[in-house]
Amino acid sequence: MVQILEFEREIFAVENQIRELVSLSHMYDSVGDITHEIGKLKKKLRRMKLDIFSNLNGWQKTQVARHPERPHTMDYVDGIFTDFCEQHGDRHGGFGPSIVGGIARLAGQTVMVMGHQKGRTTEEKLRRNFGMAQPEDYRKAQRLMNFAEKFRFPIVTLIDTPGAYPGIDAEEKGQSEAIAKNLMVMSQLKVPIIVVVIGEGGSGGALAIGVGDRVMMLEHSVYSVISPEGCASILWAKKDKVVQAADALCLTAKNLKELNVIDQIVHEPLGGAHRNHKRAIILLRKALKGQLNELLTIPVDKLLEQRAEKFRNMGIFGDITQESQV
Repeated sequence: MVQILEFEREIFAVENQIRELVSLSHMYDSVGDITHEIGKLKKKLRRMKLDIFSNLNGWQKTQVARHPERPHTMDYVDGIFTDFCEQHGDRHGGFGPSIVGGIARLAGQTVMVMGHQKGRTTEEKLRRNFGMAQPEDYRKAQRLMNFAEKFRFPIVTLIDTPGAYPGIDAEEKGQSEAIAKNLMVMSQLKVPIIVVVIGEGGSGGALAIGVGDRVMMLEHSVYSVISPEGCASILWAKKDKVVQAADALCLTAKNLKELNVIDQIVHEPLGGAHRNHKRAIILLRKALKGQLNELLTIPVDKLLEQRAEKFRNMGIFGDITQESQV
C-alpha cells in the first residue's frame, strides 16, 4: 500500500484524474480526443509539485526523509556502483548488520562504500535494527576504512539512520567509544572521503561515518543532533511541538548549506526520491563522480589540511562579548 503524506494528497488526487482520463480514452472511442485535457492536468500537476516541494518546512522534510519507499543504501549501491563485494564482521566477534559495506567500483575507480541499511520488510527491518547501528557496526565500518586507507581506496559513506541504537546492551559494549573512535580515525584517514546524507542523519549515529572531505545531502534529507520529536519532548515536554522543533533544529539541506555543515545539495526527482528511484540514482551518481574526480587531484597532505579546516569553519559565529556585559 502506497503511503501518502498529508501535503501529497492533492498531488495524488490530480494523478488519479489523469489516470482515469487516460483509461477512458483507451476504453471508449465515444469519449473523443481528450489529449488536450490530459495535457492541461499534467501541467497543473507539475506546477503543484514544484510549489509544494519547494516550500516544505523542516517537519515535512523529515517526513519525506523517513518515507518507507525512499531509496536505501543498497538501492544506491546497486544502481551506482559495480562489482560490489560486501564485507562482514568487526573481527571482534560482532557481525554488524545495520551498516553494510564493501569494495566496489565507481566510474572505473575502486572505492570502499558503506552506509546504514534500514530494511524494507518487517523481517529485514528487525535484522537491520531499523538502521540503528550498534558498536559492532561502527567497528566494522572502522575496519573497512582502515582497509581502504591501506590500499588507497577512496571512501564513500551513505547516511540514513534515526540515530545510534540507545539500548543498554549497546552502551555496555562501548557505543560511545566506538563512535568517538570512528570520528578520530576518519579525521586522519589519508584517502578521499565523500559523505552523503540520503535520508535521516541522526546525531552521533550519523556522525560516526560522517567525517568527510565532501559532505553532501539529498534535497529532501535531514541532518540533526536530535529528532524533532526528541527535541520537542525535551524543550517543551510536548510531542505536538514537532513542527516548531524541526524548524528550530535547522535540519534541512538548505539550512545546513548556509551554515557550512555540508558542501553540496543533490537535487531529487520532482516529488522526492521515493517517487522515482531511477532518477534519484542517476542524480546522485553524477554528483558522486564529480566530487570524486575533484578529490583525486588533491595531494594527501593538502587533503588532510583542508579536512581539518573544513570542520573548524562549520557554523556561524558571532561576538557576544558586548551583550554579556550588558
